[in-house]
Amino acid sequence: MFEDIIELIRQVSEDKSVPRNIRDRCLGCIKTLEESKDPIDIRLNAVISCLDEVSNDPNIPMYTRTQIWNIVSLLESKQK
Repeated sequence: MFEDIIELIRQVSEDKSVPRNIRDRCLGCIKTLEESKDPIDIRLNAVISCLDEVSNDPNIPMYTRTQIWNIVSLLESKQK
């Protein structure tokens, strides 16, 4: 269901020009999306919130911030 979005987040998490704390948060977002015990809406909201915080990090490269915003837009479009 979220394979395309997970792949986009994975690209950010594997980019060595992105600070480690941001890459780690992205990996956490992937784990949250892949969990099956929580309802989809809760997982989506948690990941959107996390990525929103990441996008406000002053150390994030501008192109990565744009990638994050695009991912958030995709996640918001999946909300009911």
